[in-house]
Amino acid sequence: MKNIFLIFFTASVSLAQTYDTYFVNTTMRVDYYHIGTKGQEQITLDKVYEENAWPGSKEILLDTLNLGDNFIKVYDQQTNALLYSRGYSTVFGEWQTTEEALKGKWKTFHETMRLPFPKNNVKISFFRRDKFVAAGEMMGFREIFSTVIDPNDSTVINREKRESKFAMFDVMINGPIEKKVDILILGDGYAKEDIEKFRKDAKHFTGQLFSYQPFKKHKKDFNVRAMEVISDNSGIDMPDQKIWKHTALGTAYNTFGSARYVLTEENRAIRDIADAAPYDFITILVNDNRYGGGGIFNLYTTCFTKSAKPGQEWEMDYVYVHEFGHCFGGLGDEYYSSQVSYVDFYPKSVEPWEPNVTRTNQRENLKWRSFVLSNTPIPTPWQKAKYDSIETLRGKLDRLASDYYDKREGFLKTTNDVLNDPRWKGIVGAFEGSGYSSKDLYRPAIDCKMFSLNPVDFDPVCAAAIERMIEMYIR
Repeated sequence: MKNIFLIFFTASVSLAQTYDTYFVNTTMRVDYYHIGTKGQEQITLDKVYEENAWPGSKEILLDTLNLGDNFIKVYDQQTNALLYSRGYSTVFGEWQTTEEALKGKWKTFHETMRLPFPKNNVKISFFRRDKFVAAGEMMGFREIFSTVIDPNDSTVINREKRESKFAMFDVMINGPIEKKVDILILGDGYAKEDIEKFRKDAKHFTGQLFSYQPFKKHKKDFNVRAMEVISDNSGIDMPDQKIWKHTALGTAYNTFGSARYVLTEENRAIRDIADAAPYDFITILVNDNRYGGGGIFNLYTTCFTKSAKPGQEWEMDYVYVHEFGHCFGGLGDEYYSSQVSYVDFYPKSVEPWEPNVTRTNQRENLKWRSFVLSNTPIPTPWQKAKYDSIETLRGKLDRLASDYYDKREGFLKTTNDVLNDPRWKGIVGAFEGSGYSSKDLYRPAIDCKMFSLNPVDFDPVCAAAIERMIEMYIR
């Protein structure tokens, strides 16, 4: 497969400059509005803030991983030197693939990009993946907006020091912020009387994340802090059940019409609250008992924290780790039999940017070909027909019914028998069925944290993507 980004990214590396030449040790937060509908979008600047110490690496300022639907590049205005870049995805980008956007509705989303605070004027350019490319090629980037920011203009930069309304505690600290990946855990739907539960939840889910590889062996590369965010009500919104709660972060089930998808559009509230802590990545624990969560690359992770039925607590642990795989590693969903609200998430014939999803079934073109043994057949045969027949029956169950878990048990056991096929245990290949599609999309392994509810680690391809991300933040 032709990589049309080689020049884009390798040229960027040579332009990297030293941190102290161009930046001070604080963070610039750029808030903006992302407006559009299917196939149309525009960005307008909102506000610019100076926040606390820059938490990211001071050595690796340029992102060469080629992940995300969006990309920003920050240039020194005088010399045009590229100073900083980062890939990311957005709620807006996902919404554009829904039926609502397809019908022509326009919406506005509030978004934020953070970067080291510059000493001099910078030009910030925003790019978006162009989905209209030749068959088999990965989507390229096109610029959609640019603006110049003067960091010394007091009419532009808000330097207000906001005191945190909420207490913060250390869950796990292993070193200075510029040499570690810094995770900030926020809670939503935790009333004042629920805060002790939040403290336990923050510690529990941190323990779960670092019980799976490759996070387990990289535990010392992370710091984790938690902020005791208090909401007026316990629990979060369930619009499909006409349940409404007043919470600090505005999380809600039923995002894009999917009962289990939990997101929030209250970006400004999240950023104002998180300002009090150093963070690279945000996770949001929601104090509710419906199975659900969400994760968007370089934005945030959400996860439910109450089990609907005793004995099913392991589902929460799975969701947290799985969704963090999206947010942190830029990993795509490998499952394909569950209901989603996207209409055209992966355009036909176009190669996905996610490192663990591909359209090709040719060995020489696999983006993870270096992981594939010479005697592994490509595409890799597995008992897909049997798995699909079981999943079709399971898919007819009502997830919100009181007897759902009892009925599901037999299906899980049978599908696990398929996924535990000893011929493919630990083997990397090209297994058909991935990215919400039963046909023409492939995943690296028969099972993975991004595929099933099983207590398995991330497969070798996903693990490598996670480790590349860790390296970008700890050097």
